[in-house]
Amino acid sequence: MASGNAIRGSRVGAGPMGEAERGESAPRLRVSFWCSNGHETQPSFASDAQVPDTWDCPRCGFPAGQDRDNPPDPPRTEPYKTHLAYVRERRSDADGEAILAEALAKLRGEI
Repeated sequence: MASGNAIRGSRVGAGPMGEAERGESAPRLRVSFWCSNGHETQPSFASDAQVPDTWDCPRCGFPAGQDRDNPPDPPRTEPYKTHLAYVRERRSDADGEAILAEALAKLRGEI
């Protein structure tokens, strides 16, 4: 049995829907961007707005450019480095042996 409520399925403050009641929308410009995976995205911009050179692809997250034949390269991801890897970048093996010898001499009470 229907309750007879005329506003069922609506929300408080909802007004009439449609272009005529809301006014005209601003003129838009659709621009195509392509990523290195071949995905195309077409965001819309206001006709007087400055269009960016790159746009993030919504499918893969890679940067996309306006040139279909020459899309931007995907960003390089550096692997996670441990503390020891950073130390090895700063110090040579000879430096490490000298520091170890100094520490062992200090422990033995020679210094």
